Amino acid sequence: MNVTRGLIIADPWIDHILNGRKDWEMRSQATSVRGWFGLIRKGSGTVVGIARLVDCGLALDQAEMIANFEHHRIPVDMIRRGEVAKWVVPWKLADVIPLARPVRYEHKAGAVTWVTLSDGVGQKLASYIARQDQSDIGLTPPSRSVGHSKVSSTALGLTANPVRRTVMNTERASPLPAGKHEILGRSVLSGGNIRNNHIKLSPLMYAFPRDAIGGSNKAEAAPRRLEIDWGGPEPATTDIDGTKSIFRSRGWVGRFFETSEAEEGDIVVFTKMAPYRIGVRLERGKRKQ
Repeated sequence: MNVTRGLIIADPWIDHILNGRKDWEMRSQATSVRGWFGLIRKGSGTVVGIARLVDCGLALDQAEMIANFEHHRIPVDMIRRGEVAKWVVPWKLADVIPLARPVRYEHKAGAVTWVTLSDGVGQKLASYIARQDQSDIGLTPPSRSVGHSKVSSTALGLTANPVRRTVMNTERASPLPAGKHEILGRSVLSGGNIRNNHIKLSPLMYAFPRDAIGGSNKAEAAPRRLEIDWGGPEPATTDIDGTKSIFRSRGWVGRFFETSEAEEGDIVVFTKMAPYRIGVRLERGKRKQ
């Protein structure tokens, strides 16, 4: 078997797919394509996951789009404002496998939806699928089912990727030993981030515990909250708004920006200090003169 094509998907939608929160990729027209394909993060030049396209539904009206939020994860306000009026045809996915290490591919000019993958890239992706098939029959740690998508816990090699492993323990977790803190990722600050007291989390949503990711309002808050060590006198507690990919509580973010003198282009570094405890610190980016 060879994986011959990849689908370009923008943030934050690709992270919802990799997290197992989204199993419909909404498009403007139907497709006859079926089978395995690569998940390409738009603008990255890399394949970051693999999935199967198993079906293509009929175009949905606005009421149907709202009713199927759990499948596509498009916020209701975006639907009602008509921002996604074109993107109403569900391409239905299954067997999502996030890759622990993105695979580089050659992006040929003119490719905006489907990309033809080289034999080398396709064979590498196929080898991950074969390993996952072995996992499913018990030769390696099994995958976990989330919603309608099966998300692999063994995305690369024959061992689980520790960054993607979700810790479901409801007790307060002990801090990791000194020197064992794990860098989850980085987010570059925009002017809008600083003005509105939020940090873009979409590049690293996969790294947070799933039960700390909630819906679009407080009524849909996640069952668990994260403890954020941001350098202030007390840590902040918050869950994540999964529809916007930002921390729901933002007062501490403004104080963090103020005390660290954050500017556009600076970088927020996220560190895992315990399963539900996250450290944030600022690295200076390219400052405007």
